[in-house]
Amino acid sequence: MQKITLITLAATVALLSACSDRVKDTHPQQLVSKRQALFKQFTKTLEPMGLVARDRQDYVKTSFVASAEALQALASQPWPYFTADGNYPPTRAKPEVWSQSAEFKQAQDKFLAATDALVQVAGSAALPAIRASVEAVQASCKSCHDQFRFDRQ
Repeated sequence: MQKITLITLAATVALLSACSDRVKDTHPQQLVSKRQALFKQFTKTLEPMGLVARDRQDYVKTSFVASAEALQALASQPWPYFTADGNYPPTRAKPEVWSQSAEFKQAQDKFLAATDALVQVAGSAALPAIRASVEAVQASCKSCHDQFRFDRQ
């Protein structure tokens, strides 16, 4: 009986994944997949700091500093994957990434500067400054998404 259940489960998973409308990244270098994975890391790293900034989690200096430094280390990593041949499905990048490259670079620089500022205040325990820095990083992300990224359909 267990064998039949496992076979049924495996068949169901295979069928559901075959029906998925999600486009796979088939590019030889998988540029889109690489940058999307890094952006997911951004989110995972920034979320706990956002909880501290919104008083939903206690500020623990060592954890907060480690998260800020981890975000800073990630901050420059996805941009090299936005190459001329990196504009293909399943990208959610708007054409403006390539047609407005100077503005896209400015958005990157703003994010990098906000991340650097966050690291500077991360260990200070000055919650108003920490809160403002986290909000600046989040605003930088949102601004870039608004201008250069399609929302999920």
